[in-house]
Amino acid sequence: VPGTDYTLLIAGDTEIGGTANLDTLIARAKKPGIAGYVIAGDITSGDPRGYDILEHELDTKNPDHAFYILGNHDLFFNGWDDYYSYFGSSTYAFTVKTNDASDLYICLDSGNGTIGSIQLDWLSDLMAKERKNHRFCIIFSHVNFFREHHTFSANPLVDELHVLMDLFYRYSIDMVITGHDHHRLEEFFGKTHYITLDAFFDGFKQASYLRLEIKNGKLISSFEKP
Repeated sequence: VPGTDYTLLIAGDTEIGGTANLDTLIARAKKPGIAGYVIAGDITSGDPRGYDILEHELDTKNPDHAFYILGNHDLFFNGWDDYYSYFGSSTYAFTVKTNDASDLYICLDSGNGTIGSIQLDWLSDLMAKERKNHRFCIIFSHVNFFREHHTFSANPLVDELHVLMDLFYRYSIDMVITGHDHHRLEEFFGKTHYITLDAFFDGFKQASYLRLEIKNGKLISSFEKP
């Protein structure tokens, strides 16, 4: 990106169906200073027509620098085949480079509620090789780490959470941003800021997205309504 500052917009649980909120996010992501946007899983509602609607959105709105992450709803009705045909791997990393720094963003697949050993090995290797080369490191995934209430949907494995949170502590991960629970929650554990996003699907009263600004060498997060 030009200069030293930039912004990312991050939403979770768009759950297509409706596309009004997603349209708003894409339009705002095209404004100056916005490096791109991230959808942190549950792109579709699980209706098999969701990917067809998404294809039309991407073709007609032509978003720049859009990063999509797999959620549990996106796996319904053999949804993995559709996801892979549009986006390829559900586990990947990207960097944003400014005039004076490089920031690392890591996207993890927790669509079935677990990271799993192969993905964990990939993440550990990436941290060991790359973390030292970047100023900030932010991780995106779908299933949230902290819960304020009981749920039967895609609960993460407790032992796996212990391993991940230890890894994030050791490598000074700045933020872990997730969706899934539909209600905003912020927690700090060690050096890491954990953020669970509000849902962003049409008609949800508390719908919001996260505005993540990198400004004057600092991370600044705030929430905005569609």
